[in-house]
Amino acid sequence: MRELSIYLHIPFCVRKCLYCDFLSFPVGAGADDKRIESYVNLLKEEIVKEAPKYRDHQVISVFWGGGTPSLVAAKAVSEIMETLRRYYRLAADAEITIEVNPGTVTADKLQTYITAGMNRLSIGLQSADDGELARIGRIHDYRTFLETYRLAREAGFRNINIDLMAALPEQSVDSYRETLRRAAALMPEHISAYSLILEEGTPLYEKRQACRFPTEEEDREMYLLTDAYLSACGYHRYEISNYAREGYECRHNKVYWQRGDYAGFGLGAASMVQNVRWQNPAEPERYERYVRYGIPASDTGADEAAGTVQMQEGDVLAGQIREEHVLAGQIREEHVLAGQIQEEHVLTVQMRERHVLTVQEQMEEFMFLGLRMICGVSRERFAAQFGRQMEEVYGAVLERMYKQALLVREEDRIRLTERGLDVSNYVMAEFLF
Repeated sequence: MRELSIYLHIPFCVRKCLYCDFLSFPVGAGADDKRIESYVNLLKEEIVKEAPKYRDHQVISVFWGGGTPSLVAAKAVSEIMETLRRYYRLAADAEITIEVNPGTVTADKLQTYITAGMNRLSIGLQSADDGELARIGRIHDYRTFLETYRLAREAGFRNINIDLMAALPEQSVDSYRETLRRAAALMPEHISAYSLILEEGTPLYEKRQACRFPTEEEDREMYLLTDAYLSACGYHRYEISNYAREGYECRHNKVYWQRGDYAGFGLGAASMVQNVRWQNPAEPERYERYVRYGIPASDTGADEAAGTVQMQEGDVLAGQIREEHVLAGQIREEHVLAGQIQEEHVLTVQMRERHVLTVQEQMEEFMFLGLRMICGVSRERFAAQFGRQMEEVYGAVLERMYKQALLVREEDRIRLTERGLDVSNYVMAEFLF
């Protein structure tokens, strides 16, 4: 039985952070409650429609991301989890994570999460300095985070991740060290620590000239400090930006880095199953039409390729027409959405594109994703998957990286050296044809 991970995208947040370029929308009270409820119903509908495709898979992890998933009502969260359990085969030890922002959960909501089967919480702290939090537009202060963390422990969560960020506006090495100290003192099971990346189009990018950001030297010092400090506190680094106590590595994220199968549900969610990639529409209206008028997943297997397909009467009458279809002939998209389809219509449609990864692309991903892991990549696994030795494909690159002391070979595995970790982007780019 194949293993599967599931990602659920909740695109709502109280307010977008100034650095955020994720697919999310701020919501308020009142009318937006209906908006969230409508989205939850669509999400459940998509989950059910896609289920036949995965009847031979066992779900080993579920990850609720966003946005801020904790904005969804506890009852709705339980309903979605119940839907997953009814239509999918969840492993008894499945890792089920939900992201929360400090101040967006109560004791009752956290208890509902536990009852619904969630066993891992990811809390976005980012910084323990209230001034730094304000400068990046976070909705909470450090005290609010501490209260959320306390409530989570009291609710029964025994696997908690804390997100941290370095290279923030006006941040110093000393203030970042204090953030590390405070986070580690709480003894969470997992810590993710990333450097801020200024993305074009975000408010923080637009005002970058008005802010003092840490220099490259300070940024590097924070990077080195993270590893040294967390290692001394009993965390082992298992991926470039992720640290865990023994037995608490994030199972879901490892699926991405090791190119396992994952299905994404919700607005803009991405999927990859058996080396086929696709992504849901990123616009709310298009996503709604995709779910409402979508061809059932059982009719669109992972081997589906983009192309022109002749729709038959039975398909039309069963409503098996996807929003992405470009309808030819006398029927236009608005006719489909209005239900104005005659029995005699036979439609030629353009199927939604799904990208089938070439063997070359698969090998590239095997290397540049796998090398993010501190343990590196397996030569034996490479040969088993692709029928070729790693040296046969990447021999020249490997020799060059060995000579520069950026990679090292240890028995079956090839991994980044400490020097290689410092310039990991450069090393990984070398494996792109």
